[in-house]
Amino acid sequence: MSFTLAIVGRPNVGKSTLFNRLVGKKLALVDDQPGVTRDLREGEARLGDLRFTVIDTAGLEDATDDSLQGRMRRLTERAVDMADICLFMIDARAGVTPTDMIFAEILRKKSAHVILAGNKAEGSAADAGMIDAYSLGLGEPIRLSAEHGEGLNDLYAQLMPLADEFEKRAKDDAPEVEVDIDVDDTDEEGATPKPTDAKPLQIAVVGRPNAGKSTLINKIIGEDRLLTGPEAGITRDAISLRTNWSGTPVRIFDTAGMRKKAKVQDKVERLSVSDGLRAVKFAEVVVVLLDAAIPFEQQDLRIADLAEREGRAVVVAVNKWDIEDEKQQKLKDLKESFERLLPQLRGAPLITVSAKTGRGLERLNDAILRAYDIWNRRVTTAHLNRWLTGMLEQHPPPAPQGKRIKLRYMTQAKTRPPGFVVMCSHPDKMPESYSRYLVNGLREDFDMPGTPIRLHMRGQSDKNPYKGRKKSTPSRLRKHLKGPSRD
Repeated sequence: MSFTLAIVGRPNVGKSTLFNRLVGKKLALVDDQPGVTRDLREGEARLGDLRFTVIDTAGLEDATDDSLQGRMRRLTERAVDMADICLFMIDARAGVTPTDMIFAEILRKKSAHVILAGNKAEGSAADAGMIDAYSLGLGEPIRLSAEHGEGLNDLYAQLMPLADEFEKRAKDDAPEVEVDIDVDDTDEEGATPKPTDAKPLQIAVVGRPNAGKSTLINKIIGEDRLLTGPEAGITRDAISLRTNWSGTPVRIFDTAGMRKKAKVQDKVERLSVSDGLRAVKFAEVVVVLLDAAIPFEQQDLRIADLAEREGRAVVVAVNKWDIEDEKQQKLKDLKESFERLLPQLRGAPLITVSAKTGRGLERLNDAILRAYDIWNRRVTTAHLNRWLTGMLEQHPPPAPQGKRIKLRYMTQAKTRPPGFVVMCSHPDKMPESYSRYLVNGLREDFDMPGTPIRLHMRGQSDKNPYKGRKKSTPSRLRKHLKGPSRD
């Protein structure tokens, strides 16, 4: 997805109809009565050869209080802040209303790229409204009919020049993962790349609903940028914020709470969870936030396991520690559960914090930077092979069907996360338990706790290349064996 397009406008101008047409499914409810859409709804849109994320929003209403309409408006304005491009829709048959004028002014201030569209523009009844749309000061309006699919070519023509720009920006922002190591440099220790303003350290905060993710991020950035409250599930979409945390440029993703799949019934929540999963893929370090008041649950393990499978560095943070009474016993139980239930992340840091008071944030920052450093860890080939010799002497590999597996050579092929290759005979017969033995040894002996480690067995034949060939005798030797010539 190269960019995000938010469809905004007054209630009942056809935003959800266009959303459904762009995603090719009836994801959003559509009805003649205004105000059907209340939440942000995301989908994967297709328009010609363009692929992008489209957001359907609640109708913009002139309300700024804490009423339902006021909260819906704030949510829509947040979508405007998130989106790369805003498609501002008006009803071409009704013409420009005073409310349209107000929101056109808001969009001019909030969004760098605004496309104006007059919907329901089929037929001559919309001509006056399309001419009136020029008064909004947002350029030439597109004549659309979301119901009948008219005007999509004009929308494509407006989006096309912006798509390349946003695709390049997305590539620049995406973290480098599975970085290959140059063969010529395998005997040199590599330094961890320092985060910069151009390439900040990317952190995703994930966890179950109401664990305190948004509160924690607000405390880190030092301002109330994210909506918080006692209700579970306030955050619906992944929001990224840039800040400088104790001297380190970071980009933090706040994600929606992830419940068990069986409990997720609402379409909006399903979209929110998928958005959180995308944030994990975009991150370099994933902070799994637990609630100290609730025992360690399987869902927390699944979230941490997801981060490990994606190859991201993992830090576990236990929030609401300020209200915990039995601190020492609770911490001991949590560590025991984590070590036992998630051995693939053995040694991952477990930090206690209070998002409300800010206690423990320095320790969390240190743990994230250390996890990032380990994620970039690089070991020389010579050091690895000396280590491998010791591991083989301590515990030789098995001999399936009487054939011993020979491990000849080991090197590090990748970083982010660390990836190693072992050249051996019969790699397909190597049991998983022995690979785990080597991974645990790497984790312990090279100080790589908590980070995912990739270990690949690669075949290397030890057969005699001349085996099976017909032996030939040199011609001079043949003559000698035959004796002197009779001529």
